[in-house]
Amino acid sequence: MSAPAAPRGSAAWPRRAARAIDGWYRRDAPAPRLAALRVLVGGFATIYLAARVVHLISFIDFPARGFAPVGVVGLLSAPLPAALVVAPVLLALPCALAFTLGWRFRVTGPTFAALLLWVLSYRNSWGMIFHTENLMVVHIIVLGLTRSADAWSLDARRGRATPTPGAYGWPIRLLALVTVATYAIAGVAKLRLSGLGWVGSDLLRNYIAYDNLRKLELGDYHSPLGAALVGHAWLFPPLAGLSLALELLAPLALFGPRLARGWALAAWAFHAGVLAVMAIFFPYPLCGLAFAPLFAVERLALWRWLGLTPRPA
Repeated sequence: MSAPAAPRGSAAWPRRAARAIDGWYRRDAPAPRLAALRVLVGGFATIYLAARVVHLISFIDFPARGFAPVGVVGLLSAPLPAALVVAPVLLALPCALAFTLGWRFRVTGPTFAALLLWVLSYRNSWGMIFHTENLMVVHIIVLGLTRSADAWSLDARRGRATPTPGAYGWPIRLLALVTVATYAIAGVAKLRLSGLGWVGSDLLRNYIAYDNLRKLELGDYHSPLGAALVGHAWLFPPLAGLSLALELLAPLALFGPRLARGWALAAWAFHAGVLAVMAIFFPYPLCGLAFAPLFAVERLALWRWLGLTPRPA
């Protein structure tokens, strides 16, 4: 006896689903939108590096026993000579400016992405790992390896970059996916490490108390607000639940501008709260740039002020 025939169309749904996902991911976008992201993120990275030059080269005087290579720096078994620490930092600055301006981008785009990854990974190989920089670095890598300088760039003005239809939507989608993935992964990590106990216990309260006490003992800046709030235990289960929901529901931001606006505002408020109660500053999301790939940033009034778009009649 032959097997019953499968319901009509049942074998085709994976293909239809794959085509729908591909259509969403490869949906076209204007070249200025990707270019606007390059200018915004590249400009932030340029300022960030310039403000931290002294810190980034300070490790040349550290004892070798403190060297614990992470990421790409894991290729090393010992610290680099001073000259090889200073050179990438100083080279990264002009490359950052060239990246932002879109000058000879086929070279400077990937070069700056590689330098930024190396410089910040080397800094993180000396003790504390600064997770606040990770999203910015990944965004720079995506922008540096795609056609983000085909508009609003020195290359475009000199005729070295020609807009290519279909080349700008998927990098923007990838940038957005990276953003929401970082939050979703953080939520999953909380569940793996502590389960729903994260919501129903004093874990968040204890963490805030420990962080502020440690900073106080070390003479570092701490949050007086956080220190005061830990005396009110009832506050923390709801706050823990909201933080977990914000992270796990991050993918909803990919399903339309209203959801994106609501989630981005909630995520920004989350980081503002972390700054208020723990004195931990996440500059990239607090400036709004972590969420920029979710929006039509080429429509910002900033660009008319810079003369990149015509003023309305």
